[in-house]
Formats: sequence, C-alpha cells, structure tokens
Amino acid sequence: MIELILVRHAKSDWGDAGLRDHERTLNERGLRDAPAMAERLVAAGAEVERILSSTAVRARTTAAEFGAALDVEVDLDPELYLAPAETLFEKAGESGAASMMVVAHNLGISDLAAQLSNGGIEHMPTCAVARFAWDAESWEEIAGRAADRWELNTPR
Repeated sequence: MIELILVRHAKSDWGDAGLRDHERTLNERGLRDAPAMAERLVAAGAEVERILSSTAVRARTTAAEFGAALDVEVDLDPELYLAPAETLFEKAGESGAASMMVVAHNLGISDLAAQLSNGGIEHMPTCAVARFAWDAESWEEIAGRAADRWELNTPR
C-alpha cells in the first residue's frame, strides 16, 4: 500500500508588512492548530516514514509539529515553496517511502488534493490534513491516478 498525507501549513501571521512571504510565521491560531492536528493524526493510527516540507517558516513550523508527534525527522525542500501539484506529487514519489507526508502551500496543495480525490476535495483550508491510499506497491503504479481511498480532516 502507498499512502500520501498532504498537510497545508497552519494559519500564518500577516501582521508584519516588512516580512517577506517566505519568512511569515504562524499566528496564534496556527500555533494552536498544528499540534492539535498532529495529535489527531497520531490518534487515528497514522504511521509516516518521511515528512517533506517547504522551507517557508510557516510550513516548516507546521511540519515540525507533525514530526514531533509522529517521531519522524522533517526534510526541507526549497522546491516545495509555492509549488504546483505536479511538483508536490513528484517530490513525494521520489522519496520511495510507502507512507509519505508533504507539508506545503496553496494553490498546489489544494490542486493535488482535488486530483487525488477525483474532485472530492475542492479546497484545503489552513492546517487541513488529507490522507490518500492506493492498493499498490510503488509510486510508479499510482502516477496519474486518483486514490483508492481518501479522507479530509480540518481543524474546525
């Protein structure tokens, strides 16, 4: 079985106009939602081999919460910053891991979730967690194909 978990970064702070987009931090709600959603994922029995995250502060802070809860190291990839759906899926597949988490940004993360759910997921709100599973042995087998099973969890 191949499993891909997509996480949109938690709610970020727009308060400091002097910050570059890449450097925006999580706001109070984001700091609350990220560990709560990570614990919810652990309680659901998720097991993740690898976590890949965008290098943006808001994404890597979110990923760190999931990594701590799942006891998995987070790998940062600058190509995931504002990446399109195709790049997100390609990077996940390159990992070779049977169970992979990608923490990234909209629009790419929502576009990929929509593709993998065959349109069932229209939008990934901040700190949403979408799980996709395929009855397959390799990433090559699932390329270009919607998941056999999927679910979406949101902080609200």
